[in-house]
Amino acid sequence: MRLFTALLLSLFLLSARAGAGEVVVAPPGPNSVCPVCGMFVAKYPEWVAAAVFKDGHAHYFDGAKDLFKFLREVGRFDPGHSPADIAIVAVTDYYGVKTIDARGAFFVTGSDVLGPMGHELVALATKADADEFMADHKGRRILSFDEVGAEILKGLDKGSAK
Repeated sequence: MRLFTALLLSLFLLSARAGAGEVVVAPPGPNSVCPVCGMFVAKYPEWVAAAVFKDGHAHYFDGAKDLFKFLREVGRFDPGHSPADIAIVAVTDYYGVKTIDARGAFFVTGSDVLGPMGHELVALATKADADEFMADHKGRRILSFDEVGAEILKGLDKGSAK
């Protein structure tokens, strides 16, 4: 089993950069549950986000919002891991519906597009895509990975993220 996990991790890491911002992450299984909200993740493939640890363990999320909540409190949701153990952080690009590196993505808040849990951080691969999305969907703000903080997440839950 450990050999399988090591091989799987090697595949993740070797293929992590499949293109401009794209990362390869195994899709969630039909029974994969978001550790933050408890929803079945595979039902929402256009919103899937993931955190893959160096030991090959992965958590899947029904959107970037729950991924960021997880990242803020990894030890709460997964006591066996720490933030330093994370190898890949991925989100699904809204336009390309492909898995991209969350650390380089752009996130739009306040748009008219709702995710599985309501107001969501809509992930986009490029600034140009984020600008286009803002214009098309009445977005309020474009954020980088590092700009998504606790207040943004609280605002999304209240339906008022700016």
